[in-house]
Amino acid sequence: MSIWFNLFVTSQRIVFTSRQSFIRPCHFSRCVVTFHSGLHHFPSRRSDFPFVIGKSFQSFAMAHKEVGLDPPKDPKADTIFGKIARKEIPADIIYEDDWCLAFRDINPQAPFHALVIPKKPISQLSTAQPEDQSLLGHLMLVAPKVAKQEGLQSFRLVVNDGKDACQSVYHLHLHILGGRSLGWPPG
Repeated sequence: MSIWFNLFVTSQRIVFTSRQSFIRPCHFSRCVVTFHSGLHHFPSRRSDFPFVIGKSFQSFAMAHKEVGLDPPKDPKADTIFGKIARKEIPADIIYEDDWCLAFRDINPQAPFHALVIPKKPISQLSTAQPEDQSLLGHLMLVAPKVAKQEGLQSFRLVVNDGKDACQSVYHLHLHILGGRSLGWPPG
């Protein structure tokens, strides 16, 4: 009697990321193994198990818990981006003017990933005031300028606002992503 099995990898592919800078995206796929013996097929012996491609299981376990953080109780609380804007912490700055600066993300999610931040501390897009209108428009004009400066033909802008949108640093920032074909939907 011969025993053989089939291995199927489904097309399900989910990207998980983590707010910890040392964790990169993990790709989760599902395998289905069916066992056969001679003329009999044992569907009850089917197992469905996850595996991670290119990452340790520890990274996967940590990364799949990615959630945004609650906003600080003090909306004017200092952040790492505020310290970067004041040049108290070094960053790979690629653009700067009187209102904002752009720097490379230390945990890139694409071949090109930069952040554009205002020098004025605004915790979230939803907390911006009417007097911030010019600054917000300026950020939107700086993003394509930075993308062009870096040689991108196309790019994506992302603004996370709040815990459910996975905002983890409460200083308004625009993500510029590019350098590869980006999937849709992004969420």
